[in-house]
Amino acid sequence: MARFRLRFLLQEFDLAGNEVVIGRSPECQITIEDPLISRRHARLTIVGGDAFVEDLGSRNGVRVNGELIDGRVALADGDRIRLGTQELVLFTLDQGQRASRTTGFMRVCSGCGTPYPEQAPQCPHCGADDVEEETMSGMSVEPEQNWTFQLLGEVIERALSSGRALEADRILGRAAREVDRRIAAGDILSPEHLDVVAGFALRLATMTGELEWARWALALYREQHVLPSAEFMDSLEGLDRSAIAGLPELLVDFTAWARQLEGADREGLERLSRITAPG
Repeated sequence: MARFRLRFLLQEFDLAGNEVVIGRSPECQITIEDPLISRRHARLTIVGGDAFVEDLGSRNGVRVNGELIDGRVALADGDRIRLGTQELVLFTLDQGQRASRTTGFMRVCSGCGTPYPEQAPQCPHCGADDVEEETMSGMSVEPEQNWTFQLLGEVIERALSSGRALEADRILGRAAREVDRRIAAGDILSPEHLDVVAGFALRLATMTGELEWARWALALYREQHVLPSAEFMDSLEGLDRSAIAGLPELLVDFTAWARQLEGADREGLERLSRITAPG
């Protein structure tokens, strides 16, 4: 009879018993701290020699190999299970086979460029054969950045749209930490990601009347040395500046910085000056 293991980053978990619940709750057999994972998010069940996964009514769903599941779904060796922004990989161990020790090695697929555990015979993401991959030692592979931003954005949008400021602040805080980490590492944010996360911050500042999120949003453009997009300026133009203490002064200071920006678009500068002018 087959036995099963889950690999999560550089950790491995034997699936003992007939049922394993995964979620944020410490009562789960596997606990993962992620704000996009529900307290009881998913259940893995072992029936005979087969493994199945089902969603336990989580807010963000369960995906197997990228597909959102509905009901109980059978799993095969090498299948990827995504909960929130975290991904686990299922492995099958034949009866009597010793569980392999976690090595901490990941491969980078030459076909799609995605990291995956070196034990897998082929890339579970695109199916490319195990050839010409580069190996990385001792790395904790983070979720794909575009996917992370997409999921966080969906949750923040729902929270903002329904007026749940505390929840929006908590989730946006996580996105902000990731953005700050990337900037500190010298990464250049794509214009789309920059505008989305800055726009969320500005909306949250408007909702709460707190200046700090507006300050952070404008600091993003300063750190990336670019002017805000037309869409972000639309948001600035629609602000009630008197509703956020300190915002008029912040905008004047930001405009003064923008005027010194080398190669800045003249039309964009003129619009920014009109929007942020006192009075």
